[in-house]
Amino acid sequence: MTFLPDAERPDLTLGFVPLLDSALLVIAREAGFFADQGLDVTLARQNTWSTLRDKVAAGLLDGAQMLAPLPLAMSLGLGRAPCETLAPVTLSRNGNALVLSERLAEASHAHLAVDPARGAWALAAALPTLPRPPRLAMVYPYSCQHYQLRHWLDLGGLDPQHDAELVVLPPPRMVEAMEAGEIDGFCVGEPWGSLAQHRGAGRIVATGAQLWPEAPEKVLGVTRSWARCYPATLARLIVALQRAGDWLAEDPGHARRTLEWLALPPYLDRSVAHLSRLALNEAPMQQRLAGSLRPDPQAAAGFAEHLDQALRREGRRLDLAGLRACHDPVHYDAALHQAGADDAEGDAPPAPHPNSNPM
Repeated sequence: MTFLPDAERPDLTLGFVPLLDSALLVIAREAGFFADQGLDVTLARQNTWSTLRDKVAAGLLDGAQMLAPLPLAMSLGLGRAPCETLAPVTLSRNGNALVLSERLAEASHAHLAVDPARGAWALAAALPTLPRPPRLAMVYPYSCQHYQLRHWLDLGGLDPQHDAELVVLPPPRMVEAMEAGEIDGFCVGEPWGSLAQHRGAGRIVATGAQLWPEAPEKVLGVTRSWARCYPATLARLIVALQRAGDWLAEDPGHARRTLEWLALPPYLDRSVAHLSRLALNEAPMQQRLAGSLRPDPQAAAGFAEHLDQALRREGRRLDLAGLRACHDPVHYDAALHQAGADDAEGDAPPAPHPNSNPM
């Protein structure tokens, strides 16, 4: 077995947005997997994806949980100046909820069904009775939530440009905005969809798992220049996250412990109070947070097509080599090979740090 060299940058700050699929970052810190790799990691909560994006690009964050399309969008200069960014770890798959306000769900009779098109057609049938096109929110223009929302509307024969008004809102604002009548629906990652339903503000009518099964949802994102400067640090981050995923998968009790950590104020706080457990790989969300951390350029094809459409409007085309480079598993494979099977699998995970301070 070979060993990883010491981290060039042991003190790190990683950004995250308060969503359940920040779990592996939280586990790696709270259970000591980062510390085992010689890393002292601060997790810094960000409320918007654009703020997180800009802080990573500016070097104010060493890396971050990111929307799966975001590293490629950053590399292509979509939404900001180009900044070559990599996605060396997949943090989650599935987990999005498409929610209509209770008023709109009642008016359209849309509900969660085996076929998500049924809800979309129900909304389309109710459209002539509505006073205005529904205002639907997503979290960021270059996100699976945006593309899945458009896909769902298309299933009902609805034109996102004319039959609905699409707006951008940060995930933590979704439920409050719906309760205030500012929006009529949204597509967002958990726990915000189930929270809207729990509070009687909205109804889940489709999920990302139905629309794009097993699509990568969140990734670890770092700039290419950061990865080049700190290769051993990146390798140790990858190993820590892999061990966090292995730990989560090996015992149902670890999912309960993870939910307790996520409920700490610096992380998701009261937004998970309605959850009695962390449901993993279960209907309807089918959220996967372990077992599939290796990046796969082929799995990015769904959102890559939408990014290509955005580029075409600018007279450009998506370079498939750029897509492969962004989601290349080379860093992941090298880190786990270098660490050796025992270290990567985490045969004896450390006991949680009971007095750890997440910030």
